[in-house]
Amino acid sequence: MPEKTAEKKLSLVNKLILSYAAIAIFTMAATVFSIFGLQSLNGIVRDIARNDLTIVKRTENLRDIILTQERSAAKFSVLKSPEFRVLFDQRHKEFTTTIEFLNKSDSGAFLDQLIRNYRDFNTTANTLFDKQTDDIKPLKKAAEKVYASIDSLSAFRQAILNAKLENADRRRETTVRYTLLLSSMGFILALSVMAFFLFTISSSIKKLKRATHCIAEGDFDFNPDIPPGDEIGDLAEDFTRMAKRLKILEQISLDASPLTRLPGNIAIERVLTKKLHRGETFAVCYADLDNFKAYSDRFGYIRGSDLIKMTGEVIYEAVQQNADENAFVGHIGGDDFVMIVSADEIEGVCTAVIDMFTKKVPEFYTPEDLETGYIEGEDRYGVVRQFPIMTISIAVVMCQQGEYDSAVKIAKTAAEIKEFAKGEAGSNYFIDRRKRAR
Repeated sequence: MPEKTAEKKLSLVNKLILSYAAIAIFTMAATVFSIFGLQSLNGIVRDIARNDLTIVKRTENLRDIILTQERSAAKFSVLKSPEFRVLFDQRHKEFTTTIEFLNKSDSGAFLDQLIRNYRDFNTTANTLFDKQTDDIKPLKKAAEKVYASIDSLSAFRQAILNAKLENADRRRETTVRYTLLLSSMGFILALSVMAFFLFTISSSIKKLKRATHCIAEGDFDFNPDIPPGDEIGDLAEDFTRMAKRLKILEQISLDASPLTRLPGNIAIERVLTKKLHRGETFAVCYADLDNFKAYSDRFGYIRGSDLIKMTGEVIYEAVQQNADENAFVGHIGGDDFVMIVSADEIEGVCTAVIDMFTKKVPEFYTPEDLETGYIEGEDRYGVVRQFPIMTISIAVVMCQQGEYDSAVKIAKTAAEIKEFAKGEAGSNYFIDRRKRAR
C-alpha cells in the first residue's frame, strides 16, 4: 500500500496567532510611524525654539538698539553730555554681539546689507560725537537704512520660521492621518477576525450540541459534519468515535446480565476474538457452580438469584485484586461465568475465587444444613438424593498463539475439561495444558 502522507493542519491556536499577527503588524506599524513622526515633529519644534525664535527675537531687538543709539546721539548733539556717548557705545557692543550670533545663522545677503548700513550709521554717529557737526539729519537717514535692513532681515527670518511651522503642521497632519489609517485597518481586521472565529466556533458548537441531542435520543450514527484541521475538528472526530463506542457499549449493556451487571455473551465473544486476532497468549477460566439446581429447587428462585449475584461479585472482586487491568469478567448466564486473564495470573485468580466463595456460601444455608453438610432433593431423574454444600469448579483453557482460531472452539474445549473439574469433590480448578493443532 502506498504510504499516506500526513496532511499538516493548523490548530485553532495557530490560526488565531496567524490572524492576530496581521493585527499586531498593523498596530506596530501605526505605533512606529507615530513614534518616528512625533520624533521628527519634535526635532522641528526644538529647532524652531532653539534657533528661529531666538533669531527673530534678537533681530527685533536690533531695532530697539538702533533706536536707543539714535536718541543718544541726538541728545548728545544738543546737550553735549558724555554720558550719551557712553550709552551709545554700550548699545554698540550689544549690536555687535547680536550680529555675531546672527552670523551663525544662514541669513545671507540680508545680514551683509544690515552690517554695511550699520557701519555707515556708526560712522555718522561718531562724526556727531566728535563735534564735527551738529546736524542730525544724516544720522536719521543712516538709521532709516538700518531699520530697513532690519525689517528685511526680520521678514526673511520670519519667512523661514513660517516655512518650518508649515512643515511641522504637514508632518503632524501626515502622522495623525497615517496613524489613524493604520490603527483603523488593524481595528477593522481585528473585528473581522473576531467575527469570523465567533461565527465558526458558534456554528461548530451548535453542531456539536445538535449531535449531543441526537446521541442522547439514541442516534449514534449522527455526523456533526465539522471539517477537521483544528481543535474543534479534532473534537468532532473524537465525538464521532465516542458515538460509535457508545453504540457498542449500548449493545454490550443490552447483552449484560440484569442480575450481576456483568457483560454477556456478545462482549465475551468480542474480547476473545480480539485477543485471538492479536495473537495474544491468555487463559480463559470457565466457572460453574456445583449442585446449583438442587439448591434452587430447595430454596427457591429468589434465593438462587441472590447466590448467583454473590458469585458474580466474588469473581469480579477476585479478578480485580489478583489480575491486571486488561483482565475481563463475563456472565454467560445462569451459574456460568467467564474470566479472561494472563497465563501467569491463573492460580492467583482461581485460588482467590475459591477461597472467597467458600467463605460466602455458608450464608445461604441453614445451620442445620451446614451441620449435616448436605441438603436433600431430587436429581434430574426424579431420584431423591443428598447434595453437598455448594462448591465452585473452574475449567481453565490455555490459549497460546496458533492453538485456537475462534471463541466457539475455546468454549468447546472448556466444556470438555469442565467435566474433569466437576468430577472432583469440593471447589477446585483444572488447567488444560494440552497442545492443540489448529
